[in-house]
Amino acid sequence: MATAYPFTSALVTGASSGIGEAMSRALAAAGVPQVIVARRADRLAQLAAALPDVEVLAADLSTPEGVAAVAARIVDARRPIDLLVNNAGFGTSGMFAELDPDRLDEEVRLNVGALTRLSRAALGVMVPRRRGFLLNVSSVVSFQPGPRLAVYAATKAYVTSLSESLHEEVRGTGVKVTALCPGLTRTEFQSVSSTSDVTSRMPAMLWQSAAEVAETGLRDVAHGRALSIPGPMNKSMVAASGMTPRGLLRRVSGMVRV
Repeated sequence: MATAYPFTSALVTGASSGIGEAMSRALAAAGVPQVIVARRADRLAQLAAALPDVEVLAADLSTPEGVAAVAARIVDARRPIDLLVNNAGFGTSGMFAELDPDRLDEEVRLNVGALTRLSRAALGVMVPRRRGFLLNVSSVVSFQPGPRLAVYAATKAYVTSLSESLHEEVRGTGVKVTALCPGLTRTEFQSVSSTSDVTSRMPAMLWQSAAEVAETGLRDVAHGRALSIPGPMNKSMVAASGMTPRGLLRRVSGMVRV
């Protein structure tokens, strides 16, 4: 039996694969009309063909034009969006001093810049009508340093901090803001970030499916939780990081090879 959600419509970025695709499938199963956004129009078309009541919007959110197109759709009063899922993003692994600076710029533009602009667009229409849901996909790495994933960890720290701040800003307005902070999730992230070997090195018990993560995030934003941390292992790691001295946390993080 499909989960029932309070959303009347949704827009999901990064919907062509991974957690974003799982979000779209969960929303479709619950009968929620949605707009799916990603760069890969062919992937979006395949997903739309398999799901009911789906509008396709192909856009590259690392570009101003792509962000503007999606922001315009969010604020379209004729077709209101009730839930925005900011899922689009990617990571880059390696020693910071050796990485391609252009790729790092793109990573920041997408993970931080696009998410900020789209969050502002969504809250700009949701707060006045006193209803809406904003789910920003972050990571458990946002709670600790991420050597060899330094820029990715920094962008996700921004996402978690921004989301928690917005959660408090809109308290009492009828709008809910949640940061979804998954841990190891089986998606295309590993191949895009060049961390595919992590899959074989990390115990199976630490991994979750994209569907599990998506369901947790949708449930938690519906319930108005500030933070959504899927799985008991991830919850424990986040709790431990909050109690660990910062210097020790940095050293331990540096011992984890990605």
